[in-house]
Amino acid sequence: MSSFIHDHADTPTSGLEHDARMIHATDPIAPGRIAIGVVIARMTEFFDFFVYGIASVLVFPHLFFAASDPLTGMLYSFAVFSVAFIARPFGSVLFMSVDRQFGRAAKLTAALFTLGGSTIAISFLPSYADAGLLAPILLIVFRIGQGLGLGGSWDGLASLLALNAPEKHRGWYAMIPQLGAPIGFMLASGLFIVFVHSLTQEEFLEWGWRFPFFVAFALNVVALFARLRLLMTSEFGSLLDRHELQPRPVGEMLRVHGRDVLAGVFVPLASFALFHLMTVFPLGWVTLFSDQEVAWFLSVQFTGALVAIATVVLSGILADRLGRRTLLGIAAILIAIFSFVAPHLLAAGPTGRYTYVLVGFALLGLSFGQAAGALASRFSLTYRYTASAVTSDIAWLIGAGFAPLVALSLSSAFGIAFAGYYLLSGAVCTLIALAFSKRLEITNE
Repeated sequence: MSSFIHDHADTPTSGLEHDARMIHATDPIAPGRIAIGVVIARMTEFFDFFVYGIASVLVFPHLFFAASDPLTGMLYSFAVFSVAFIARPFGSVLFMSVDRQFGRAAKLTAALFTLGGSTIAISFLPSYADAGLLAPILLIVFRIGQGLGLGGSWDGLASLLALNAPEKHRGWYAMIPQLGAPIGFMLASGLFIVFVHSLTQEEFLEWGWRFPFFVAFALNVVALFARLRLLMTSEFGSLLDRHELQPRPVGEMLRVHGRDVLAGVFVPLASFALFHLMTVFPLGWVTLFSDQEVAWFLSVQFTGALVAIATVVLSGILADRLGRRTLLGIAAILIAIFSFVAPHLLAAGPTGRYTYVLVGFALLGLSFGQAAGALASRFSLTYRYTASAVTSDIAWLIGAGFAPLVALSLSSAFGIAFAGYYLLSGAVCTLIALAFSKRLEITNE
C-alpha cells in the first residue's frame, strides 16, 4: 500500500482509495472500542431524532401552529415530523455520490453537518406569532435537512461487528448498534424532563426547549470524530478490500437485489411501527386527552427505555440460540397480541399507561434489537452497503414515518382502539414477510 501511494502521489484518486490510504496508515482499534464508537454514533442520531420528536408534541403545536385548535396543531406538527422520512432516501442517494467521489470521511462530515446544522437551526426559529407563515415553512425546510443528513449518515459500521463476529455470536454483535436508540431516547427525554420540571410554561416555550437542540449539535460533532476514528481502523480497511462497504449505484443494486429489498422492507415493520407508538404518539395522546403531567409520563418513558436496553441485549442472546428469523417471528406475534391490549391500557389511567410503557418498550427492544441485522443479512457483500441503506430508509418511511400522524388521526376520529389496529397491521406485514423469507442469518458470502 505504501508503494502504491509513493508511485501515484501525483495521480488523482477516488474517494474510496483515499479512505483506504487513510485506513492502512493507522493502527487497528480493539473490537471493544469499535463497539463503543458504533453505539455513540447511533446514540447521537437517535438523540437528534427524539429531541425533535418530543418537541413536536410539547413545543411545535404551540409555537408554529397556534392558530389551530390543539388537536389540529398536533396533527400538523406530526405531518412535519414525517417529512424527514420522505427526505431520508434522497439523502442516502445524494451522499452516496459524495462517498464515491470524495470518500467516506467527506461523506460523513457533510452528512452530519447537514443533520446537525439543520437541528441547531430549528432552535433559532421564530414563532408563528413573530414571523407568521414563514415560521412553519422554515420548520419544514430544516426538517427536510434533518432527513437528508440522516440518510447520508448511513456508514455501514455495524458490519465491523456483525460480519466479523464469531459464528455463534452474530446476533449478539448485531444488537450492539441498536442500543443507541434507547440510550438516545433516555438522554433526550431526560433533558426535557429537567426543563419541564424547572421552568414555567412560558419560560419553557420561550427558550427552554431550544437547549436540547444545542446539545444535539454538540453530540453530532463528537459522533463525527468517533466515526472518523473508526474509518482509520484496519478492520474497516479489510472490509473495503472485500468490497463490503463500497457504495454502488442504486439502480444497479435494485437489478440484483430488488426482490430482497422488497422483502427486507417489510420484515422490520412490526418493530418500526411500535417504535413511534411507544415514544412520540403516546406522549401526544396523553398531552391532548388526559390530565396527566407531561413530565411524569416522560419519566415513565425514561424507565421504559431502560427496560428496552435490557431486552435489546436479550435479543442478542436469543437470536444466537433460536435464530434471528424465529426471534423476529415470536416478537411479531407478541406485538400483534399487544396491539389488542395496548389501546385499553393507554386509556386506563396512570397505572394502565405505566403498564403500556413497560410492556411496549420491552417488546420494542426484543424486536428492534435484531431489526438492522435482518435487513443487512439479505444482501451479497458487494451490494450490502447500498442495499441496507435503501432498504432501511424505505422501511422507516413505511413503518414509522407516518405512525404518529396516522395513529393520532385514527384514534381521535374513531377511538383509541384504531391505534392498536395500525400496530397490528405492522405485525401482520412482518409475519407475512418472514413466511416468504429464508435468508435472515448473516453470511460472509
